[in-house]
Amino acid sequence: MSGSDDSTPATSASDDWNWLSRYTEARIALGRCGPGVPTSAHLGFQAAHAEARDAVLKPFDAEGFAAEVAARGWPALAVHSRAADRSIYLQRPDAGRLLSPVSEALLSEPRASADIVLVIADGLSSRAVQVNALPVLDPLMPRLTASGRRLSPVIVASQGRVALADHIGELLGASASIILIGERPGLSAADSLGLYLTWMPRRGRVDSERNCISNVRQGGLAPADAAVQAAELIERMFRHQAAGVGLARLPQLPPPEGDGV
Repeated sequence: MSGSDDSTPATSASDDWNWLSRYTEARIALGRCGPGVPTSAHLGFQAAHAEARDAVLKPFDAEGFAAEVAARGWPALAVHSRAADRSIYLQRPDAGRLLSPVSEALLSEPRASADIVLVIADGLSSRAVQVNALPVLDPLMPRLTASGRRLSPVIVASQGRVALADHIGELLGASASIILIGERPGLSAADSLGLYLTWMPRRGRVDSERNCISNVRQGGLAPADAAVQAAELIERMFRHQAAGVGLARLPQLPPPEGDGV
């Protein structure tokens, strides 16, 4: 009888990509156990998948978050999209792009017009908003107010998609909109926040008419850096009256004298 059992799966923690794993959170260099991965890697995958599902399905307390924003001295309003619940939101993306009739009536009430409307929406990860939205707002709001442009109340939306900011911006007559929204979770990050900026937000805008700042989170783009990028993009949008592809095609001109850096 042989002293070794050839049927025992070969197990190895080594991988040719081990050296790359220090630079990324992607699922590489997992090792192997026969034709599969080690138990630890398999369990890690299941945990990441569960975390991503939780991020998508966890309810967002828009009223509570609006109260947190207001506590910082910034007026805030809570609204809801036409997606009545999470199930409809996931099955009908179009319902998340428009305000509910009640919220539309709320924002249609007479109020001072705004140059910039700022929206916070749960998107596909309420966790991303809870963790990263205020750390973006804290450095962003002083930069926007310093420009002298009029800001709307911060609009906090439940069951919102990116284009919801178009409907909101149209109702408030804004020249530009910024929406902070939870991005689709992946298996390496379930709390990634995205910022989408649109010039002359109106219903019917398309994605090529927007600028996006993505992967805002710990381990990605720092919230303070995202705030700087957003403020700089807003200045370019007002200077050139464009966004998205239209803005990208323009040359990177130095700021006018007196703007400072």
